[in-house]
Amino acid sequence: MGKSSLINSLTGTKLARTSKTPGRTQQAHFYQVGDRAIFVDLPGYGFAKVPARIRGTLLEIIETYLTAGRPLALAALVVDARHEPSEQDRTMNEWLTGQGLPVRVVSNKVDKLSRAERSASLARSQRLLGREDIIPFSSETGEGVGGLWQAIESSIVTLKD
Repeated sequence: MGKSSLINSLTGTKLARTSKTPGRTQQAHFYQVGDRAIFVDLPGYGFAKVPARIRGTLLEIIETYLTAGRPLALAALVVDARHEPSEQDRTMNEWLTGQGLPVRVVSNKVDKLSRAERSASLARSQRLLGREDIIPFSSETGEGVGGLWQAIESSIVTLKD
């Protein structure tokens, strides 16, 4: 869903390797961002065209990382603004919240939608995910970069306190 592109947009560099094919990230990739943060690009769980056994392995990687007990400032749940949040998106949202992890939903690829479609997409995601603080985001236009950085910085400060 563009998680690697999102990291590149946030850092203004080509840190994360990207592909036009969904599901290429199949490991946890760690990126040092300045002296304050490490971004972790985890595999996706949605559109990857991989066999079921590989999909299960990808879910294990995600769960293992997120339940390891290390400090986590923020988990960004990236959903595709062009589609209704999937059952997997809703399950991941509930799971992250149930684990007590700090989470923000990022509605990615908003540049692909008209103004009316964006508004409807955001309202639908807010309703289905039960969150009002969804960040509209576009790696193409840079929309949402500032808002996501604010959420990250705020979470880092909270983590330190």
